[in-house]
Amino acid sequence: MRRWITRAEFESLMETGVFPREERLELIAGELTRREPVNTAHAVAVRLVQIALEQVLGAGYDVRPQLSLALSEFDIPFPDIAVVTGSLRDYLELHPTTALLVVEVSEASLKTDRAVKGSLYASAGIPEYWILNLRERTLEVYREPAADARAV
Repeated sequence: MRRWITRAEFESLMETGVFPREERLELIAGELTRREPVNTAHAVAVRLVQIALEQVLGAGYDVRPQLSLALSEFDIPFPDIAVVTGSLRDYLELHPTTALLVVEVSEASLKTDRAVKGSLYASAGIPEYWILNLRERTLEVYREPAADARAV
């Protein structure tokens, strides 16, 4: 039998050190999931996307690299990039609960990023989702995506 955990339980487990931060976990549909390791190409891609978006968007938006989004009681992913409204200081107390754009830099996790995370972001009402596909050196753009009930 499975027992799903809530976002509050996940955050408590992380804060108390039950799971060390370097283990790179996220909560998807109430289950703990390991995030893709950040190799050199992944790290460079994340920073390049962050810099490009910050230059284009300017004030009024926070481009958040590898920080959590509190999407539901059972979902707290750590997308490679999330663009949220406001400024960094707007999120001193609580994580953002939505984003205008989410970007995943993907290589080993490509299948999961397309199906599971794509559906999660769509369910959360995020209007645009990009996958920077390092394998094929392409950018996949999903606008107004629809959730897939089979994805979780």
